[in-house]
Amino acid sequence: MTEPNDLPPDVARIVKHFEDLIKGKFEGRKQLIEDAGPLAEQLANEQVASKLTAQDPTLWGPDAESEAAIRLSWTTLHETSRPLVAEIEALRAELHAEGIDRVVLAGMGGSSLAPEVITRTANVPLVVLDTTDPGQVADALDGDLSRTVLVVSSKSGSTVETDSHRRIFEKAFAEEGIDAASRIVVVTDPGSPLEAASKEAGYRRVFAADPHVGGRYSALTAFGLVPSGLAGADIGRLLDEAAAAAEYLSVDSKDNPALVLAAALGGAHARGAEKVVIADTGSGIKGFGDWAEQLIAESTGKNGTGLLPVVVERPDSPDFSDAYADSTPIAIGEATNGALMGSEGGLGGQFLLWEYATAVVGRLLGINPFDQPDVEAAKKAARSLLDAPKSEPATPTFVDGPVEVHAPEALSGETTLAGVLRAFLASAPEFGYFAVQAYLDRLADASAVVLRPEIARRTGLQTTFGWGPRFLHSTGQYHKGGHQNGVFLQLTGAVEEDIQVPDRPYTLGTLQLAQALGDGQVLTRNGRPVLRLHFVDRAAGLAHLVKALQEVSR
Repeated sequence: MTEPNDLPPDVARIVKHFEDLIKGKFEGRKQLIEDAGPLAEQLANEQVASKLTAQDPTLWGPDAESEAAIRLSWTTLHETSRPLVAEIEALRAELHAEGIDRVVLAGMGGSSLAPEVITRTANVPLVVLDTTDPGQVADALDGDLSRTVLVVSSKSGSTVETDSHRRIFEKAFAEEGIDAASRIVVVTDPGSPLEAASKEAGYRRVFAADPHVGGRYSALTAFGLVPSGLAGADIGRLLDEAAAAAEYLSVDSKDNPALVLAAALGGAHARGAEKVVIADTGSGIKGFGDWAEQLIAESTGKNGTGLLPVVVERPDSPDFSDAYADSTPIAIGEATNGALMGSEGGLGGQFLLWEYATAVVGRLLGINPFDQPDVEAAKKAARSLLDAPKSEPATPTFVDGPVEVHAPEALSGETTLAGVLRAFLASAPEFGYFAVQAYLDRLADASAVVLRPEIARRTGLQTTFGWGPRFLHSTGQYHKGGHQNGVFLQLTGAVEEDIQVPDRPYTLGTLQLAQALGDGQVLTRNGRPVLRLHFVDRAAGLAHLVKALQEVSR
């Protein structure tokens, strides 16, 4: 076994940090840490780490074996993705020689979350489109198209958001007199319908990703590397960091950071801590929590159980620094402010560490960490609404200023926004959670994020915030498949200027609302409370909502 002193610096810091935790250094969570040690040792004795590296599909039981058999190639991507580096760098140089240096990414879930954290951390520009909001898409279209390349990332090509973006940009290029095919780069699975259609259309380049890697584990495949590398991130270094971490993560040792992290999360879950609260404590990695959120939620949130990730804005947030009994605080960086543990090291190593740990948590929870059985439900509901649209919009329960309130029947007696919020917040079960779902423009309507800490402070319950439809490919799986104790606040808004999706019978605004209503229908069928607030004027509606929320605690 490799000794800690022989490890690369990034990995050595991870190991040292977890060794400190095993010794009970952080007294506030000492019992959980002490519990993690024996469980990590048990996992080591069962050779879980080495079997995972060897891509053994039997680790999660017979029911998961067929799926796991085709989803484990991520354990060796730091080696198998090496040839991509030169190919991507060559394409980038080719594009730059033609004056094309603006990269727009159309992708959902892992196809957008990994490139976003990679490029933000590298401080290189990448326009990420994982939205159906017309305003946000219009903002991307307003960029200099003469300098733009569109990367279309989808395993099959059937993802409605990504397909819509491709159609819209293809038309926009043509209207500017630009050969659209020369400006579109595709990342997809080999043999997919998108691969065939892209080659027929003559798109500039089609990258075939490893088909034996699921979307949320695809950070180091072509899905993560192509848009990031074209944007200017050092993807070779990313693979170097992962390779350095892989040496230790594959070892069957009780000090293996992935086994310790998995044991701590699994042990905490057994004690009732079903939420994982994630804060950055100065890691230098930007937006890692959003990527980890999808990995954890989609991998574990099923069969009525799982871990719900809660990404907080600051490490001094009360729901992190003084986490509730149902929560495990994890720091990305040094463990401070009462965090159970810290997770340090370079981004490539962090990707691999959390992938290993999440897969092992699936074994501890007795679930298949590689499927997402409940994600499709919201998609089907949205498609049915698009196929049979209502001629008239839904009638609100009541209107308060610039906010149309669509309340569940149990709250139909309320007549003010503050009143319905007070009753709604009080409806959550003990140790449940609130989910704020904003089907808005995450650039122009960015102030909506203040709602998460405001609600958390007023309720004493863990509260998540997700931009729709982005979260449908992330925590959306947990909402329907995990522990059914969530309460859901949906935010929708009027569209000033809509965008028609070429060759489709709907606009982006229609699609966005259908996605919100479809997901709401599925949650309601599951017996979960859903309150939808529709802003007739977005800026005024958000301000009115914040004011009403402040009145709730008076």
